[in-house]
Amino acid sequence: MSRKGCEIDYNNFISVKASRRRPALTRELTKRQYSAPKECISLAEGMPNEVTFPFQAINIVMKDGTTLSIQGQQLNSALQYIPTQGYPPLLKKLKEFILQVHNPPNWSDRELIMTNGSQEGISCSLEMIVEEGDSVLVQNPLYAGTEIILKPFKPNLIGIDQDEYGIIPSKLIEALENCKAYTEEGGGRRMPKAIYLNPTGSNPTGVTMSLERRKEVYSICCKYNILILEDDAYYFLHFLEEEPMSFLSMDVEGRVIRFDSMSKVLSSGLRLAWLIGPKQLVHNIELHIQSSMLHSSTLSQVILDNLISAWGFDGLLSHFAYVKRFYQARRDFTVASMEKHLKNLCEWTVPTGGMFVWIKVHGVADVYDMLMSRGLKKNITFVPGHAFMADPTQACQYIRASFSKTNLKQIDKAMQLLGDLIREEHVLLRRKLDGLENNILR
Repeated sequence: MSRKGCEIDYNNFISVKASRRRPALTRELTKRQYSAPKECISLAEGMPNEVTFPFQAINIVMKDGTTLSIQGQQLNSALQYIPTQGYPPLLKKLKEFILQVHNPPNWSDRELIMTNGSQEGISCSLEMIVEEGDSVLVQNPLYAGTEIILKPFKPNLIGIDQDEYGIIPSKLIEALENCKAYTEEGGGRRMPKAIYLNPTGSNPTGVTMSLERRKEVYSICCKYNILILEDDAYYFLHFLEEEPMSFLSMDVEGRVIRFDSMSKVLSSGLRLAWLIGPKQLVHNIELHIQSSMLHSSTLSQVILDNLISAWGFDGLLSHFAYVKRFYQARRDFTVASMEKHLKNLCEWTVPTGGMFVWIKVHGVADVYDMLMSRGLKKNITFVPGHAFMADPTQACQYIRASFSKTNLKQIDKAMQLLGDLIREEHVLLRRKLDGLENNILR
């Protein structure tokens, strides 16, 4: 597919509200300050004087013995305002890292911006794209944080069902054709402009979309002029032999906004994440961040910049590989525990990445009361699948279980108690059914 055959009008993907955003002059001058000649004298920005900051140095000792020392001018920068886009030395390194890992086509047409976790990037992107009442395509089930962002817009969420290889292309085409027919008949809704995907180690299913599926989905989105919001927080936590091919790496048309995060592989509390996408769209997101919080944490960005300088990309990827092995071992233990305690009571697909397993309970049409009432009394907590469905009001027989943090002994105990709970639920349901039958006979 040639990019020359497709010129995307990005204005179609910017809502009326988002199109009204304008750059703050003070923020633009801050950006210029980082690229201005040393002899340039600036009395423009209202920055505090670093002399007044009480910090002399910040020393971070890593588990491998590496020490990151932030002091002097670098400490001044770490404690100061920076351009909204991010800490310039880190941006340079991350762009090199993305080229090494994903090697996206048409690199000069893209831009990168730092965000406080992927959640902020997803939120800003959806708020840029979606008008109230819009139709939005989502994988079903989907990451619950996305539904929370969209809810105030009163959207028409169109859930695309998944199997063990990711969303089903025929279901996506069917949904789009239905939207097209409805729109052409004057139904009052616009065609969807975007699809939200969590393609690697998906939350909550643990599914990693196959390469064949990714290519099919990308082709469909090109045909129907759909933006792909690629939320890949678990990209470095897949359990496959080969690295998954990202949508960004196959994006010849410039229709992917990709969200990356260090939360799962370095620290969730540092809130280190970034998004990359077409320049015009990223610029609009930058204006949103300017107006809401100015920029992401400078100190966190300087820490990552120092870590990459100390470890290099190979060291960073080596750490990611360690984290992946850690979670894969926990995945294996959890699945073995489920085989022991839940066999014949439930079914599941073995996760190919991430931190979760998605469990379908046999013989229970809706697990909500079972988990949130009787389950809590047994001191076990699982998330009812309702929280992840495009339509959370419908009955749901799925459960999300996390194997990331709880110790292995407790995981095994929880699966045993879940098995007991399901058996008890079966008994309660049989008694209820018998009672209804007796009432009918009377």
